[in-house]
Amino acid sequence: MIRKEYTHNDIFEFEAGGSVSGLKVVYHCSEREWQKDDERKVIWICHALTANSDAEDWWPELVGPGKLFDTEKYFVICANMLGSAYGSSGPSSICPETGKPYFFDFPRVTVRDIVRANDLVRRHLGIEHIDFMVGGSIGGFQSVEWSIMEPEVIKRAVYIACGVRVTPWLTAFNESMRMALEADPTFRECASLKGGETGLRCARSLALISYRSYEGYNATQWEKDEDCLFADRAGSYQRYQGKKLSDRFDAYSYYYLCGSVDSNNVGRGRGGVDEALRSIRTECTVIGIDSDRLFPVEEQKHMASVIPGATYHEITSKFGHDGFLLENDQLTEIIKPLLP
Repeated sequence: MIRKEYTHNDIFEFEAGGSVSGLKVVYHCSEREWQKDDERKVIWICHALTANSDAEDWWPELVGPGKLFDTEKYFVICANMLGSAYGSSGPSSICPETGKPYFFDFPRVTVRDIVRANDLVRRHLGIEHIDFMVGGSIGGFQSVEWSIMEPEVIKRAVYIACGVRVTPWLTAFNESMRMALEADPTFRECASLKGGETGLRCARSLALISYRSYEGYNATQWEKDEDCLFADRAGSYQRYQGKKLSDRFDAYSYYYLCGSVDSNNVGRGRGGVDEALRSIRTECTVIGIDSDRLFPVEEQKHMASVIPGATYHEITSKFGHDGFLLENDQLTEIIKPLLP
């Protein structure tokens, strides 16, 4: 997949207030560019919280030439979310008035803002219909929201390990991560994008616990020495994962994206969640993960029971929410028959 960038020439108004000019959306797509009369089917991938638009990078078993989401057979595209650290407009972008990053002066971003920005890319490319859309976690939020906002555009969608309204459980995790960022005194200084780095590492550690499961940690993080005095393997793993994220992401983008998660509510202004779900005209498949503590399968089962004609599948995993990135064989078995 190749990296592209779209710049919106008009003012972009945000749902929560505020606006920016020259909004940018970075996206990756198949190397052969989309043509007006292109006969290829379009597959649009919506990425999760700290991923990027290069789906071959974070979903390497499923995306690429000859793979499930074949980048040569299909026109495969993934847009980077607003607020992310990977090029689309957000708090780490340079404010034209100051020549410095926006930091907290960037407008708050909602899931609907993200979808509207993605749809600008679709319109810019001249794509009339998306034949297949897939998203996991916050990528699933986007997929569901897009199916409601543009009911005639998306023909088939797969929503994986996601919900349709943020739960108190999820908001509590998000607030705990924000508290970790705010506890780092360099975060509010806004001196550079390295601010809040220690807090970001702690926030990532908290997030990882919510993404995984008791069984998953026990399967991978037991001490090799049964006679060790103090257990530290899991602790070392948490610190490693925290540093790994802080090396590639910034605390301000993370703070904003956690806020975007808290905005997820497909029923807002539409008569409630179920009323919104019943308006979906896309052919939908909903996938849950049996060990997911962040989005328990009850949420996906409810989605499938309300969306007209939707089907439900469940995958088995020791790795909780992260199962959508790891259980590739099971996902392939479910998704392959659905592809155009």
